[in-house]
Amino acid sequence: FLPVERLDVRLPGPDEELVATLAEVASSQDWRPVSRLLAHTDATSELRWQRVQTLAGAAVHELAINPGQGGVWLRTWRVEAPKDPGGAAVHAEFLVRQALRDSGSEDFTMILEEARTVCGEAALLAPGDPVPYLVELGIARGLGYRQADFEELWAKIRDRAPAHMGAHLAALHYWCEKWHGSKELADAFAQQAAAGAPDKSLLPALPLFAVFEHLPEANLVQGLYRSVVVTRAIEGAQYALLHAPADHPV
Repeated sequence: FLPVERLDVRLPGPDEELVATLAEVASSQDWRPVSRLLAHTDATSELRWQRVQTLAGAAVHELAINPGQGGVWLRTWRVEAPKDPGGAAVHAEFLVRQALRDSGSEDFTMILEEARTVCGEAALLAPGDPVPYLVELGIARGLGYRQADFEELWAKIRDRAPAHMGAHLAALHYWCEKWHGSKELADAFAQQAAAGAPDKSLLPALPLFAVFEHLPEANLVQGLYRSVVVTRAIEGAQYALLHAPADHPV
């Protein structure tokens, strides 16, 4: 394996076009290359969601190392192109990440409420785009949406991108014990998604993520990893990997 310092942890896999765009924006602080990149990325694709997350993370990182000045390209983007749906989506994700970096701050709820407003703007600018609703999944987690409100949000995502792996992974966190659901609800969500997965989807791997979320921090029972639940989850993941396209971004 490569040493950690040589890994690009911003991305789940290679995206040379995005890396080149990030480098260009970092040096010039010009938002236009990012806008063009997102405009030519299929709105319902896994890649679009990954790129929005990475761009927002880059702006958060820049601001953290250079308070007041870092990430100025994102602020300029929103001012100069307020009707750009890509800019609104990245801005909303940026706000969610800023809030979750310090969930104990006095401004936590206020920032997430602002993010929800920006999500609404992004959704109006691109009605068929699931990304604004994917961003809102993080808000649902932070603000503790009631189950009925969460299910209403999830229905909007399902209508636009029913087999979106990134969306399912984000939603799974809501159902897990450490947020507002339970182990049983999380498992049921993962199993239902896996059972209804279309061909060449990675969703049959979702139960393995649910199992992992609920593993104890320290476990000395060797048999746990040979249990029926874990074995089936691993087999589901292996099936998904075998049948998914080799160039699948997740």
